[in-house]
Amino acid sequence: MSNRRGFICGVLAVFFWSTVASAFKFSLRYIDYIQLLFYSSLTSIFTLFLIIIIQRKLYQLYSALSKNLMYSILLGFLNPFLYYTVLFKAYSILPAQEALALNYVWPIVLVIFSIIFLKERVKAYSLISLLIGFIGVLIISSRGNILSFRFTRIDGVILALGSSIIWASYWILNIRDNLNPVIRLFLNFAFGLFFSFLTVILFSNIFNINLIGILGCIYVGLFEMSITFTLWLTALRSSKSTARIADLIYFAPFLSLLIIHLVIGEKIFPSTFIGLILIISATIIQNMLK
Repeated sequence: MSNRRGFICGVLAVFFWSTVASAFKFSLRYIDYIQLLFYSSLTSIFTLFLIIIIQRKLYQLYSALSKNLMYSILLGFLNPFLYYTVLFKAYSILPAQEALALNYVWPIVLVIFSIIFLKERVKAYSLISLLIGFIGVLIISSRGNILSFRFTRIDGVILALGSSIIWASYWILNIRDNLNPVIRLFLNFAFGLFFSFLTVILFSNIFNINLIGILGCIYVGLFEMSITFTLWLTALRSSKSTARIADLIYFAPFLSLLIIHLVIGEKIFPSTFIGLILIISATIIQNMLK
C-alpha cells in the first residue's frame, strides 16, 4: 500500500512541476517578476506552516530557528530569493521552453561544483556527460545555429544558466544539513520573504497587482514551492525503491514542453527538444555510472 501511495504522490509531484513553467510565463503577462516572487513566497510560507502544524512539528521549528539562524538567513537569500529572482527574470525575457530547458543544467553544474569544492575525483564519464550537456546548452541557446554562435537573447540565456548555478550552490551548502526538509524550506522562505519584501518595495509596486496575477502567484506558491515538494518527499519516503520514484522526474521537462505548447501557445523549437534530450541524457549518464 505504501509503495502505491509513494508512486501516486510521485506522479502528482511530477505533473504539478510540469505545469509551473507555463504558470510562470502566464503570470508574467500580468505582473512583474519581483511581484511574482513576493506573493508566491508569501503563499508558500502560509502553506508550509500549515503542513508543519498538520505534521505536529512546531516544536522542531522553534528549535531549528534558535540553532540555525544565520545559516537559514544565508540559505533563504540563495533560495528562494536570489534563485527565483534570476529565474523569473529569465522567464520574462526568454520563451518558456528555453528558460525551462536551460534551468535543467543545474545537475551538470552540481557535478562541476562537487569536483571543485567537495574534491570529488574527475572521472571519464563525468567529462563525457559535461560535454554532452554543454552541447545541449549551445543548441538551445543558439536555436540550432550552433556553428554561428548567434544567440537570440544572450541576457536571458545568462540569467537562465545563472539560476542553475545558484541552485547548485544552494545544494552544495545544503548537502550536510540534517534539518527536516519541510522545516528547512519554511525557514528559507521566511527569511527569503524579507529580502523579497525589500525588493518589491524598492523596485516594484506591492499593491499594483490584478486578480489574475494574484491567482498565478498562489498557483506558483502552492505547486512549485510547497505542496509539490511535500508530495515528492512523501513519495520518496513511502516507496521501497527511491531510485524508481526519482526516475519519474525525467518525464517532467518533456511534459512541461507539451503544456507550454498547449497553454502558452509557444511553438516548440526542434533545437529546444534536441538540446533538452542531451542535457537530460548527460544527467542520466552521470547518475547511472556513479
